[in-house]
Amino acid sequence: MTLHLPQSSQYSVQMLRPRLISAALILALALPANADSVTIFAAASLKTALDEITQGTDTSVSYAATSTLARQVELGAPADLVITANAAWMDHLAAQARLASDTRRDLLGNSLVLIAPADMAVNTQANQPVNEIIGSARLAMALVDAVPAGIYGKEALISLGLWDVILPNIVQTDNVRAALRLVAMGEAAFGIVYASDAKAEPRVQVVHQFDPVTHGPILYPMAIVAGRDTPNVRTLWDKLQSPEAAHIFTRNGFLVLEPAQ
Repeated sequence: MTLHLPQSSQYSVQMLRPRLISAALILALALPANADSVTIFAAASLKTALDEITQGTDTSVSYAATSTLARQVELGAPADLVITANAAWMDHLAAQARLASDTRRDLLGNSLVLIAPADMAVNTQANQPVNEIIGSARLAMALVDAVPAGIYGKEALISLGLWDVILPNIVQTDNVRAALRLVAMGEAAFGIVYASDAKAEPRVQVVHQFDPVTHGPILYPMAIVAGRDTPNVRTLWDKLQSPEAAHIFTRNGFLVLEPAQ
């Protein structure tokens, strides 16, 4: 199943652009000016693992929805390295000549799950349809036309023939971690997030895992931003592909991908 960038929706590029320009300017002022510091723009779902990997290093990480990060990089925000939660947005940056030559790598994979609060009794049976599990309860999802986790979730529900049935229950959030928080706090009974998100939050339980054939492949490509390929950035780029980083990513629920030969 091919992933596409949203072309026309309430979250269109035209409507996002003013907010993203402001966000890029804020980041330019807020991020450290230290020439030795490395700045990563990373998908929100990477926060737990990436915070651990970069701990003790001179690294600043800005987390947000992939769509937001990609547009900020396109508009010139001061990122050295970018990690997105799907290939389509990285393809977009490549088409805009925003990536340093030969630095793009598919770093990680993930899976999609349905979660509920950990203390909520959920009556699930083998092969029970997702709509029967959810019923009329609220379902938290990242923006279904812009954010990768929401796009994957929408694809899965469409593939299962459940999109129109569940649509009235959906509460959309700016990113996947925001959807996770809604469920963790009990403000939504269910949520569709990545398996790594569910693993990072003890206040939720996984009640269903979506078959990978119901949605596009979940990939996390990373690349150095054009004009930012310095020795310090290369050191971090290498570190993110090291066995030590792989161990942390795996422990946090990600699938570490083998480098392309």
